Order: sequence, then structure tokens, then C-alpha cells
Amino acid sequence: MKRWHRITLTLAAVTGTLVAAAVVLSACGSGGRAASASGDAAYTFAVIGDIPYGDAAVADFPKAIAQINADPAVQWVDHLGDIKNGSSACSDEYFQQIKTDFDQFQDPLVYTVGDNEWTDCHRVDNGGYNPLDRLAKIRQVFFPNPGHTLGQHSAAVQSQADLGVPENVRWQRADVGFAALDVVGSNNSLVPWTGQTTPTAEQTTEVRGRTSASVQEIHDTFADARREHQRAVVLLLQADMFSPTVVVPSPDDFSGFQPIVAAIAQEAAAYHGPVYLFNGDTHVYNSDAPLAAGSKWLSFYGISQPVPNLSRVTVDGSDNAIDYLRVTINRTGPKVLTWTSVPFTF
Repeated sequence: MKRWHRITLTLAAVTGTLVAAAVVLSACGSGGRAASASGDAAYTFAVIGDIPYGDAAVADFPKAIAQINADPAVQWVDHLGDIKNGSSACSDEYFQQIKTDFDQFQDPLVYTVGDNEWTDCHRVDNGGYNPLDRLAKIRQVFFPNPGHTLGQHSAAVQSQADLGVPENVRWQRADVGFAALDVVGSNNSLVPWTGQTTPTAEQTTEVRGRTSASVQEIHDTFADARREHQRAVVLLLQADMFSPTVVVPSPDDFSGFQPIVAAIAQEAAAYHGPVYLFNGDTHVYNSDAPLAAGSKWLSFYGISQPVPNLSRVTVDGSDNAIDYLRVTINRTGPKVLTWTSVPFTF
């Protein structure tokens, strides 16, 4: 049974007694999984994404939720989107099934929308839906009470429901500012729908409005961080805007992210502390500095100066959804955030 008061654990206690198999990951690492964390844990949250994928994973999803619920260190959960695989139906019934699962989280849950549950639903094997209809249904099912998280112990968040984007939210914990943004794969929903060779007018209108709202959310999050003298900023979204497997980025795949990356770069460069970006989408754990000096993404996105204080983490997902990240906001020590990969045990 989870205890509902503030829990303070040393990282040694977390790694030594809760999950012996957990591996501490460097908060500024280059993809390696070497031990690196220190400092007293002030606040801990879990991050998952691209789960559940396929019938077997759907059946096991309640077990994943139960394991996260049983982790006494975790006080908050973030799901980075893609609640289904890319070749299954985007049905009302499926959405309700996952919402019922989400309701079993004991901690507050922030769900960041992914492309598989709406952007790509035009595909024949997804049911041939109008994606905008699916987005409206996602908002209806998963965001019935804007300004409040999901989960059994709901918490208040600041929502962009007034802009028609209730899934975009921000909040503060342990002197760190957070924002969840609806930024999705499939080039931020600019990939043409089935039967089309270019985005439709209604498609581009939606992208323009949602992207504008997300850019505003980024600016507002950093404004909050400066005003409240927060130690770090954490951004959470679905799309991998800096895929490490891409040698030469194509505008057909990444142009839709340019305003988002520009806003993040501008704000991070002017911010005194570290900025952490958590995303899903590409399914394999990765930690890097995507806008550091020498990165190909600087010129592609038109960023004139490196942004060395931006760290990015991609979570495992899809068939590789074998763990969750337990992320700790450290009270002391050289790193504000450190994280641990906790294997699922079912």
C-alpha cells in the first residue's frame, strides 16, 4: 500500500532495497547506462511511453500499472503517448479500455498524447478515421476534467483548455517546472493522410493551432521558472525530434517540429539552469544533448547557437517497453535530475 505523505529516500536506499536490478543512468550521459546519481531524493516520478503495444501488452498493462503503484518512491507518473501500436483500430472502445486502466494509477498521472491514437488513424488498418475526429474523442475520454490529472489521487495542473488543447498542461514540484506538450510523431501530424499527397486544409489548420499553443506553453513554463527561481525545467512530449538513427534529416519527417525546437532553444539558452526533455516515439532508451556544439540538428532547425544545458531522454517503448524510468529530483548534489531504469518483473 502506498503511503500518502512525503517520502524521502536516499538514492542508495532506492537502488539497494527497492529494485536490485535497477541501473542508475547519467542525467547528462551520452547513451550509456553507468551509475552516476547522488544526493537525497526530494521528489520522484515515473516516466513511461509507447505502451501498451499489441494484445499481449494490453493484457499486461494492468501489471505494469500495479508495479509502478507498488514503488513507494514514485509520487507522480508521466505517460509520453502512444497508447496503442500503429496498426490497430483507433476505436472508442479501445480508448475507454485504456482510460479504465489509467484510472488504476494511484498517483497523479499526466498523459501526453501520441500520434498512434489520433494522427495516424487515417490508415486503413487503423480504421480509416478522420484523425481530427479521433483527437476530439481522445480529449473527451482522457481529459474530461481540464486542469486536473488522471489517476486515483488527482492533482491540479495549469491547462490550455481555454485554447482548445486541454492535454497541454504545466505544473511545479520540488522547485522544478514541468510541462506536457501535444507534439507528436508523423512530422507533428503533417504527414499526408491516406489518399492525399499533401496535408489537407483542415489538417494544417489543426497543426498550426496546436503548435502555437505548445510554443506558448513552452514560453509560459520558462516564465514561471524564472519568476519562481526554479532549479530546472522538464518538458515531456511524444515525438522524437532528434532521432539518433537519422543521418540526414528530411523536412518531410521533421519540418513540423521547427517552431517547437526554436522555442525550446530560445528559452533554454536564456535559462540559468538545466533543461530536460523526455520523449518517446523511437522506442529505445537514449540520453544525449541534441543541440550541443557540433550537432547536425542545429543547422537543420536553424538554431544559431548551441544549447549545452538541454538534455534529452528517450524512453523504452513498443516491443521494448520492458521498464519504466524512476526519475529523482535531488535535493543536493551536482545534478538536479537523475534517473533509474526499473525493469518490469511480470
